[in-house]
Amino acid sequence: MAISILLCDDEIHILRAAEFKFTRSGYDVRCVGDGEEAWTEILNRKPDLVITDCQMPRLDGLGLARRIQETPETSDIPVLMLTGKGFEIPRSDVWRTYGIVQILPKPFSPRELVAKAQQVLETTGKFAAAAQ
Repeated sequence: MAISILLCDDEIHILRAAEFKFTRSGYDVRCVGDGEEAWTEILNRKPDLVITDCQMPRLDGLGLARRIQETPETSDIPVLMLTGKGFEIPRSDVWRTYGIVQILPKPFSPRELVAKAQQVLETTGKFAAAAQ
């Protein structure tokens, strides 16, 4: 069973490049353009990992991460947050409050994103569970 990843970003070129790289690496990938769409996807089919941009219309990445964290059925989903250049999220309590396990600043390479995702999945035990 393939590991499922939900990619959420309002920049289509980032979604397509990441989708291509993750698909080529053997992941089951779904893409959405904002946090509200992501939340609907999460409730319909719970992913093993959510990768979301921080700054998006309708529901931003922090709002999405908070919903994931505060909902018992989804609170175990790790969130990898993408941030725009110059936009920082303080590590302290914000990461724990929002359930963010990793932050990757833009610009990044698709290869770097896949490596970070694999690291998150291995660290949280999702990689081993999904591989069985």
